[in-house]
Amino acid sequence: MDIIEKALKEGRNTLSEHESKELLRRYDIPVTREIETADEKETLKAVHEIGFPLVIKACAPDLSHKTERGLVRVDIRNEEEAASAFQEIMKEVKDDSATILVQEMVKGTRELVVGLTRDSQFGPCVMFGLGGIFTEILRDVSFRVAPIEKRDALEMMQEIKARKILDAIRGMPAADLDRLADILIKMGNIGLDEESIKEIDINPLILSDSQPVAVDALVVLSS
Repeated sequence: MDIIEKALKEGRNTLSEHESKELLRRYDIPVTREIETADEKETLKAVHEIGFPLVIKACAPDLSHKTERGLVRVDIRNEEEAASAFQEIMKEVKDDSATILVQEMVKGTRELVVGLTRDSQFGPCVMFGLGGIFTEILRDVSFRVAPIEKRDALEMMQEIKARKILDAIRGMPAADLDRLADILIKMGNIGLDEESIKEIDINPLILSDSQPVAVDALVVLSS
């Protein structure tokens, strides 16, 4: 059964982080390598498949603000740390349906946000801007109504105040603007293809050297 269909059938209006990334992956939007696990044995097996350093986090459809809730452990470098992270997170999560995500640690200090919102008047609109903890504080974002073309996507990148973050700075290479444009175009396509999607939030989309990677994602469905 389709991810969205399954969620709606279960009466859910959000996809889990893992489900959200699976949807993005179908559209060839780059996401973190990760394995969803249900217990400590599976988690430790996944740890060796992904490789160190890595991130371990809780995963469930209704889990938001995971970092603030102590449900994320980063820069895990050995099996002992992984086992400890699993136990601590499961103690905190208080949700029987929660699983664990064992995720590659994407290195990069530049964080972007890409999103989709379904406006009652204009329909699906694509958003691009400065991501991470600054998204809500600075609201440095740009919007376009879907569908968008490459020209639109490139214009969006130039409209944010922090556009120089995409340039070659402090020894970091310039962002791959073609790949970023492709992601924005595909976000619009998802909104056009999937009418039951109300919102998509990719935050952060980290620039690993020049390449963008979706590290966290949330898909909200129309209830």
